[in-house]
Amino acid sequence: MPLPEVGHMAPKFTLLNQLGEKVSLESFRGKKNVVLYFYPRASTPGCTVQACGLRDTKKELENLDVVVLGVSPDTVKRVSNFVEKQSLNFDLLADEDHAIAEKYGVWQLKKFMGKENMGVVRTTFVIDKEGRLVGMLPKFTTKNHHDVLLNYLANNLPG
Repeated sequence: MPLPEVGHMAPKFTLLNQLGEKVSLESFRGKKNVVLYFYPRASTPGCTVQACGLRDTKKELENLDVVVLGVSPDTVKRVSNFVEKQSLNFDLLADEDHAIAEKYGVWQLKKFMGKENMGVVRTTFVIDKEGRLVGMLPKFTTKNHHDVLLNYLANNLPG
């Protein structure tokens, strides 16, 4: 599927978090802006750097009225272990069948070390309090993701 278009309503979802609780995009409507970031696999080096950067900027993100949700095609157990091991302070969602990654257009053919396979292409979406997709960050490094995101939010978040 293609990436959703900025300005349109974000694709809805309900997934289980690291505690096995249902989390839906609708539950934040009218309350919080949502940063929805897709990452390939919990507890890998790049994904750990990215998640820890977001963990360490929680205060700044809260000041912007933003909640962070990470999504990967991992199991609830795997994301639970990742949250615990890295002391993450935001929800990670298990998209085991990658249905939500497909809805957001980030489940794509990837090349790594000469091999091709389907997987998550690291992408971040910004969704406003009304559920509208207001931004997308497809280009960043795992090391600077939180800085790129904070800069984007500070300069582009509506209201």
